[in-house]
Amino acid sequence: MDLKAFTVTSLNNYIKNLFDKDEVLISVFVKGEISNYKYHSSGHHYFSLKDTESSVRCVLFRNNANNLKFKPENGMKVLIFGRVSVYLRDGTYQIYCQKIIPEGAGELQLAFEQLKKKLNEEGLFDQAHKKSIPEYPERIAVITSPTGAAVRDILNILNKRWPLSSVLVVPVIVQGSDAPADIAEAVSYVNRYELADLIITGRGGGSIEDLWAFNTELVCRAIFDSVIPVISAVGHEPDVTLSDFVSDLRASTPSNAAEYAVPDIKEIRDKLDGYRIRIEHRLDRLVSDYRSRLDGLKKNRLISDSSLLFNDNRLDLAAFYDDFERYIDNYLNTEKSRLNAARGRLSALNPYGVLSRGYTVAIKEGKTVFSAKQLSVMDSIELIFNDGSAECTVKRITSREKNIYE
Repeated sequence: MDLKAFTVTSLNNYIKNLFDKDEVLISVFVKGEISNYKYHSSGHHYFSLKDTESSVRCVLFRNNANNLKFKPENGMKVLIFGRVSVYLRDGTYQIYCQKIIPEGAGELQLAFEQLKKKLNEEGLFDQAHKKSIPEYPERIAVITSPTGAAVRDILNILNKRWPLSSVLVVPVIVQGSDAPADIAEAVSYVNRYELADLIITGRGGGSIEDLWAFNTELVCRAIFDSVIPVISAVGHEPDVTLSDFVSDLRASTPSNAAEYAVPDIKEIRDKLDGYRIRIEHRLDRLVSDYRSRLDGLKKNRLISDSSLLFNDNRLDLAAFYDDFERYIDNYLNTEKSRLNAARGRLSALNPYGVLSRGYTVAIKEGKTVFSAKQLSVMDSIELIFNDGSAECTVKRITSREKNIYE
């Protein structure tokens, strides 16, 4: 008997064709829990979808994965839309996913929470990284759509509150797939060329899809990296985006951002007027006080009749002069007495003072002779008298055993 046998490949192809022609399997929704999730470097996602009793293999190719707003995770309950077909190489069937929808939460909301958690753990929301908003900004860059109501509101309020600031509008796309890159590049551009000392970025209200550009990692990191302080102004009061968390200041609306950005010139003028009035009142009080003090001084006799002060000073000066004269006389007399006493003591100690009483001094070779033993016969000596001297020659030397004064 001649049997017709399938090859493995032909069998797999046959089964694959059955799957591909089935009207149910070519477009199917399947719900379950993600497990064995793997992300490949090619950009494809591989995982299993399971319930309490069974599991099925799934693949999400890169072109469809690029549309995901969130990251699939193990244990996540999802609703999958796609087609069921056979993988020829392994002969296994799997779901080729086109879309993954989180169960219980919207896709965008889930993506929001995932990125929020990630950025928060990295510290992008920390208060320590917040920069101070300049009190009186000179240049403000407004990064938003040039045609929306938001930019008109911002410009009107900035011009009304603080016309001293120059405002640069940096036009960007604020909605759609190209918006995140456009906004991020604008923030970097303003920083790169130091075009402002304050940035306002945002847009008017809308759905979560409309505001999504300000929930992207690209925009959040550009704001975080900005050296220039950034005010986030996205949507209306209830709207909250991730750019609000990472920016240096969050404004509830674009109009509110403009109010935060600059002071109110009317309030500043009123404050200055208040200072001026207070200074004027203070000066008036000071002038009045000094005038009263001056009037009091005018009534003082010493001020009105200066001769009284001069007369007293003359008497004091005369008394001082007399005391000084007496002091000088006493001082000179005392010093003269001390000088005379010193002169007497010096005279008594002068070896030549005895010459006036008839004594002489013998000098030999420039030295005083104190003893006969210092002389020899025929020595030349000089005798010093009170009124002169004489050159002599020693002819005889007589010795005494005892000093004549003993």
